[in-house]
Amino acid sequence: MANAPFNVMIAGQAGRLQYEALLFAASLRRCSPGFAGRLFVAVPQTGPLWDRDPGIRNPDVLQALADLDAEILPFESKVFGVAYPYGNKIEALLALPEGEPFVFFDTDTLITGELAKVPFDFSRPSASLRVEGTWPKPTLYGPGYAGIWQALYDRFGLDFQSSLDLSQPDEYWKRYLYFNAGYFYSACPRVFGARFLEYAQSVRNDPPPELVGQSLDPWLDQVVLPLVIHSLGGGRDALPAGYLDGKTSCHYRLFPLLYARESDHVVEVLHEVAAPNRIKKVLKGYEPIKRMVYQGRGEKVRALFDRENLPRREQAIRNKIKSEGFWMR
Repeated sequence: MANAPFNVMIAGQAGRLQYEALLFAASLRRCSPGFAGRLFVAVPQTGPLWDRDPGIRNPDVLQALADLDAEILPFESKVFGVAYPYGNKIEALLALPEGEPFVFFDTDTLITGELAKVPFDFSRPSASLRVEGTWPKPTLYGPGYAGIWQALYDRFGLDFQSSLDLSQPDEYWKRYLYFNAGYFYSACPRVFGARFLEYAQSVRNDPPPELVGQSLDPWLDQVVLPLVIHSLGGGRDALPAGYLDGKTSCHYRLFPLLYARESDHVVEVLHEVAAPNRIKKVLKGYEPIKRMVYQGRGEKVRALFDRENLPRREQAIRNKIKSEGFWMR
């Protein structure tokens, strides 16, 4: 199934995400002419779980997305909404075509190579390994990593031992299955989404006692994602390294961070896809893109750093950019 047709989904809404969605769509069309699936921009509909209409209403954005053959996919927020907008990526899966393989990407991603050549095995789901040890944060009085993760696997009747990377030391975060939710993929979005939703609600509404003192906001999706993937037969080694979060995609997250640390190729793709006038006139409506991409602030950020010798901690990169007055989000 490595090269079978598959769909791509991103989750967009009013504000920043609609502009990121446009850049994502433009980069997909520019860098992946072989992609034969459908591109869905999943958009939550207004309802009781939102304090304002989250939909994309900007006609210029909608037209630009349509010109790039991106399909708006409305979905209803029944569980999360404004209280946990990261839940959009969970609930939107249930609106995708049943039984058709999919790849989800966060909107703050650029496609930088041929997605159709990525050797996905959709029968073995996986997700982004561009991740730091953000969760859990074991407390002085315990339990440790093993106790916390064991409790979660036990909650859902999953085999904890087979999820471990035994090459990593005990009580080191990399020993335990943990992903960034910036991308993930599987064979059926309805199956994956239903399990994701079930596990997320269980952990949010009735966390195991071992999770006392652990934050689930914003980490809930990343806490539950490895459990979902493990339950469906996937894992950390399902996709060869070097494709996603590599030569084929870049999860840049924020434009100052993109200019500070990503490769020349990523910056070139950003500038290429943002250059056509029909796209530029839309993207200029978002101040960080206007200043960073079109007015040269991004290049000033880039000049502050040596990509071969970046600070080890992201916070140090952020602080340097802020000290120069160039930070935007």
